[in-house]
Amino acid sequence: MNDEPTTDAAPLPTVVDRAHWQAQLDDLLVREKAHTREGDAIAAARRRLPMVEVDPTIEVVGPHGPVPLLEVFEGRRQLIAYFHMWHAGRPAEGQCEGCTFFNGQVRELSYLHSRDVTYATFCQGPYEEGVRYRDFMGWDMPWYSARDSAEALLAGRWFGMQVCYLRHGDQVFETYWSSGRAAEALSNTYALLDMTLYGRQETWENSPSGWPQRFGTDGDQFRSNGRPTAQWSRLEAGRSDDLGTNGTGDAAPCCHNHH
Repeated sequence: MNDEPTTDAAPLPTVVDRAHWQAQLDDLLVREKAHTREGDAIAAARRRLPMVEVDPTIEVVGPHGPVPLLEVFEGRRQLIAYFHMWHAGRPAEGQCEGCTFFNGQVRELSYLHSRDVTYATFCQGPYEEGVRYRDFMGWDMPWYSARDSAEALLAGRWFGMQVCYLRHGDQVFETYWSSGRAAEALSNTYALLDMTLYGRQETWENSPSGWPQRFGTDGDQFRSNGRPTAQWSRLEAGRSDDLGTNGTGDAAPCCHNHH
């Protein structure tokens, strides 16, 4: 893997004394707090949305074969499902870099469980291929294939989205869904990069002239040397990326190629 560092020749901000620097940080903090409060208000509105009923008998395929949607809740009241795009028959390096980036950052599930929420991945591809990928990546979330139930679950939408469900007895309701940049809620990486001097280093960002912007928005922001970036550390650790495919499947555009 080639982690090309930001060159020492990259421009630098103006250097000022600490008092002047802190004064500008304090001005920015006013805007940051307003942004946080607006996020709180949006979340409050989200909690007041109506919901739509979903057939609880829709089946997805898990480690023990087909199971109804109701069972994916694992007895909890709520479910967050990430719909992971999959290129059937393609090797690990050909799988969706955007879904790998976002879905792969949801690692510690105990806090969700403490709020009566289950997190699971609904993969577009066959179960055996997908779960091999999960294991290669070292992810812990429950994994299901939604290939045969995609039409019923998606209702005209697409993979590369996140959906929130509510279980009420034996009924299931969809309460919220989002896609595109809304997936950034899954990514602590972007939140951390946004706090740094050079940001995400992506071409769309409004940065000062000369700031490093090495990454486009066509999927290369999630890839290094031809693979989803996170795969390299797994290979270096000696994990097998054999998905049991012949590597001849067709690749579709990544689900998170826009900013």
